Amino acid sequence: MALAIYNTLERRKELFEPLEPGRVRMYVCGVTVYDLCHIGHARALVVFDMINRYLRYIGYDVTYVRNITDVDDKIIERAQKEGVSYRLIADRYTEAFHRDFDRLGLLRPDAEPKASDYIDGMVEMIGRLIERGYAYVAEDNVFYSVAKFPDYGRLSGKRIEELVAGARVKVHQAKREPLDFALWKASKPGEPSWPSPWGEGRPGWHIECSVMSSHYLGETFDIHGGGRDLQFPHHDNEIAQSEAATGKPFVRYWIHNGFINIDKAKMSKSLGNILNIEDILKAHHPEVVWLFLLSHHYRSPIDYTEQALSDAKKNLDYFYTTRQRCEEAVQASAPAGGIDESHPLWQQGVGDLEDSFQRTMDDDFNSARALGNMFKAAGALNAYLDEEKSEAKKAAVAEDFLGQFLKVCQVFGILGEEPLAYFLKTRKHYVLDAEAGKLLVTGSPARLERGTEPLDTEVIETKIAERQAARQAEDWALADGIRDDLAQRGVVILEDRPDGTTVWKVRK
Repeated sequence: MALAIYNTLERRKELFEPLEPGRVRMYVCGVTVYDLCHIGHARALVVFDMINRYLRYIGYDVTYVRNITDVDDKIIERAQKEGVSYRLIADRYTEAFHRDFDRLGLLRPDAEPKASDYIDGMVEMIGRLIERGYAYVAEDNVFYSVAKFPDYGRLSGKRIEELVAGARVKVHQAKREPLDFALWKASKPGEPSWPSPWGEGRPGWHIECSVMSSHYLGETFDIHGGGRDLQFPHHDNEIAQSEAATGKPFVRYWIHNGFINIDKAKMSKSLGNILNIEDILKAHHPEVVWLFLLSHHYRSPIDYTEQALSDAKKNLDYFYTTRQRCEEAVQASAPAGGIDESHPLWQQGVGDLEDSFQRTMDDDFNSARALGNMFKAAGALNAYLDEEKSEAKKAAVAEDFLGQFLKVCQVFGILGEEPLAYFLKTRKHYVLDAEAGKLLVTGSPARLERGTEPLDTEVIETKIAERQAARQAEDWALADGIRDDLAQRGVVILEDRPDGTTVWKVRK
């Protein structure tokens, strides 16, 4: 098996070959800390967290760098509006950023440089660009001359001639050409500034990523990632200034994730449909968000709806239930009897779960297809546990499957909790058998409230017993009818086992 990545620069999938065997150097554009992070930020950072995890899973030594932009026009504008320092705004939203993504369960990168800590490096690179004729000083500003870089726009597929013809770039009076972009901005009253050979000022946005990535990863590195919206002008500008400054290729593989819409509408402040991560996590378990986002290929667009999140939660519930069944099977008996690898259910993805996972993920990190295979394998595993009479054989299969299952789920940021803890967090209604340490109903006359409708466990247990009798008599029509009746009462999960239906769960 070999990893193939869709390289935006070449517009095709390419076999991944890092510069240094066994080691991957990856840089991802982080956030500008002027406001709370939203679901669009979550999509990008979850995608690259997953890629980081997968690269480590297949044995690479990864250096993952993700920056924070803490000097920017938007930060300054917000600070001026609130009448506070830009540093207070940057620190406030950096803290909020960490809080949100820690709650979401992302791994911290190996390095998380802030733009304000690398001003000296930016000044040095700008100086090199001026010396090499790619940049010019104008009224204490420094601009990059796009026309000097023949390959400008190669990443986004835009041509200089077309960009000039349709230019809507805000024209600074000191620019020579509309497409030229700022490397250094002359200071204005009330704005943060630093000394430079061209006067007091601050860096432009694009130069920071070139400087910080090269500081940690070298002048040429393996992977650069970010949202599709960053291809032009940010990543095109990064390429132009980096390669002009060093004379070397900047990045070998460019990876861009697709956009996210809200109920089929583009997310924007003008539409008032910005969904902050903080608010989403008040309503949804973090792993539900992961599963929703990774149920789509990273390059595909996503439509965020509450129904989509509800479906993701049902799927996550199924994974946790599968884990719970495996753990119970292992606890019930010592594994013995070996594994019959010729068993049809074993061959349906149960036995080679990890191999199947890697084959799929090696095809450009296809998390959507990998999850589909994982559901298929979980279904086969549950069917095997229903069918097999030997507790020792069930334990052997469950133990083998669970070891593989937890490893691949870790790449996707899910199944990180004990099943009991997860269900207690995510269900309004449950009966807890504290002695058994799991969610179930034992036949006690407890009552649960589902909205204003009472849910009587005695009635439910009677219905379940009737259904079990129908199943034993192979009266499948009656059994299905009782299941439908239970579903109307709110019982949406019935776990059928050789000794009967001992676990049932109700709708949230």
